[in-house]
Amino acid sequence: MMKNMKKLWALLLALTMVLSLAACGGSKEETAKEEAPAETQEEQAPVEENADADSDLAYVQDKGVLVVGITDFEPMDYKDADGNWIGFDADMAQAFAESLGVDVEFVEIDWDNKVLELDSQAIDCVWNGMTLTDEVTSAMECSNAYCNNAQVVIVPADKADQYQTVEACADLAFAVEAGSAGEAEISALGYSYTPVKAQSDALMEVAAGTSDAAVIDSLMAAAMVGEGTGYANLTYTVGLNSEEYGVGFRKGSDLAAALNDFFAAAYADGSMIECAETYGVQAALIAQ
Repeated sequence: MMKNMKKLWALLLALTMVLSLAACGGSKEETAKEEAPAETQEEQAPVEENADADSDLAYVQDKGVLVVGITDFEPMDYKDADGNWIGFDADMAQAFAESLGVDVEFVEIDWDNKVLELDSQAIDCVWNGMTLTDEVTSAMECSNAYCNNAQVVIVPADKADQYQTVEACADLAFAVEAGSAGEAEISALGYSYTPVKAQSDALMEVAAGTSDAAVIDSLMAAAMVGEGTGYANLTYTVGLNSEEYGVGFRKGSDLAAALNDFFAAAYADGSMIECAETYGVQAALIAQ
C-alpha cells in the first residue's frame, strides 16, 4: 500500500512540474510579444497605401510650391529691374500656381538637361516657350499648345540682304541653344553651328561677331532684336519652320490636365489674352 502511495505522489509531482513549465513557457511568449520593439510591431502592421502617391498635383500642393524650370527668354521669362521674373510664361505660371493654392519658384536650368531636371523632381515643370517636338512630347506630359512660333535666322542688320533664303545661309557659322528646336533645325540642314547655353547667349555671339548668325524663336526675336531693343544692330530674316509652344511635366503627371483646365478658364475670362497683350504676343496666342 505504501509503495503504491509513493508511486501516486511521484506521478502527481511530475504532472505538476509539467504543467508549471507549460505555464512558464506561455508567460515568456506573452512577455516577448509585449516587449517587442515598437518598430517591429509597426513592421508587422499592414501598411496603408497613399491614394495620392502618383499624383503630381497632390505632391505640389502638399509641399506648397510649384517649381518652374526656365531660361532667360524675353518676352516669355526674364527679369525686371528689381530682379523679379516676369514675362508671358512667368506671369501665367504665377497665376496657375495661385489657382492651385501654392507659391511659385523659378529656377534657371540648362535647357539640354530639362528632362533630367523634371524626372529628378528638381523642378515640377518646364515653362519657357518650349516647342512641342516629338522628342519633348515623348519624354514629358505636355499641356495643350498655347502659342504659335517659328525658328528664325538672326544676322547683323547690315548683312540681312545677303541672307533672305535658307540656301543663302548655308555657309554661315551659327550659334544655337543646346537642346532647342533651333539646334534641331540647323542640325537637320547640316549647317555648321556651336551650341550655347541659352538663346540669349546665341544673340550675344552674333553681336560680338564670334558667330555669323543665330537661330532663335520668332517671339524672342520680335522682342529682342531690331530698332528700340538691346540688339538694334541685329535683325531676323529667314523662317525655318512653324511650331507651337506647350508646358512640360513629368510623364503621366496630372498637372498637365490641371493646366489645360486653367488655360481654358483664363482664355474664357480674358486674363490670358490680357497677359499676352502686356508682352506683345497676342498675335501668336492659340485659342483655348
